[in-house]
Amino acid sequence: MAKHDGLRIVITGASSGIGAATAIAFAEKGARLVLAARGEAGLGDIAERCRAAGGTAATHVVDVTDASAVAALAVAARDLLGDIDLWFSCVGVGVVGKYHEVPIADHARVIDANLVAHMNEAHAVLPIFLAQDRGTWVNMISVGGFVATPYAAAYAASKFGLRGFSEALRGEMSKHPRIHICDVYPTFVDTPGIDHAGNYTGARLSLPPGALAPETVAKAVVRLVRHPRNTSVVGAPAIALKLGQFAAPNLMAAMMNGFMDVWSAKAERGEDTPGALFDPPPAPSGPDGGRRDPHRGRKSAAVGAAALGLAGVGTWLWRRRR
Repeated sequence: MAKHDGLRIVITGASSGIGAATAIAFAEKGARLVLAARGEAGLGDIAERCRAAGGTAATHVVDVTDASAVAALAVAARDLLGDIDLWFSCVGVGVVGKYHEVPIADHARVIDANLVAHMNEAHAVLPIFLAQDRGTWVNMISVGGFVATPYAAAYAASKFGLRGFSEALRGEMSKHPRIHICDVYPTFVDTPGIDHAGNYTGARLSLPPGALAPETVAKAVVRLVRHPRNTSVVGAPAIALKLGQFAAPNLMAAMMNGFMDVWSAKAERGEDTPGALFDPPPAPSGPDGGRRDPHRGRKSAAVGAAALGLAGVGTWLWRRRR
């Protein structure tokens, strides 16, 4: 594995967003790829981009909430590639709205896709890694695994759950030093996911300033195949957010809830919709969401997150003095 050329990679959630950007990034280094997602049109588009970039790409239309389908995907990928060097669990969906105002079926779908599906994938690939005595499983989480997200309660539950799941797996794999369980925690990322999300806020969804390009997260994932690490935080604001969460978790959640209340009241109006929770997008959407301002970069988000972190620390110190 001294070179990326010829590496054997499986990516789920590969039809758009971070999964698509990571597939292209690996293809540019000559990797052999198996790409999986629900949407056939999106998969075909990304596979063509991977081949144009210099890699090989096979596609499998799979709903990863179906454990038997995921098990079949793992066997097919192993048979095609020979071995599996890295498996990237990148499926993720969301629904935005006050918890009690969102249909419970939508919440359940978020848990199935963001948590249970990742468990299905790990259950399918770990026996292959154990037989090989090596392999890297990359678990896409988000900074939402550390910081609670009002208006996205099911999303928060899934991401907090993923973090605990990974920690448990690392304990189980601790006697297998060549098998790695790697978590990736990006902050806001500009992907088509915001267009695919369920939305019950009455407002049109948008991104905060300073959202990351999906290619930035893809680079972090590609590094893990040669330099695996337990935790990779992508985006400068994450450290401040984690610090604020540690110092005053309830304050952080209350502040975010207040922000969402104001935003949902003032933002451009939109229709309530389950988005792509239950059905894949009918057309390719690619890696990029096209919403970020390339001239603003991450500075504004970093400043805002730092302010929240400092506010949390200040509150914690004030409570100690009291």
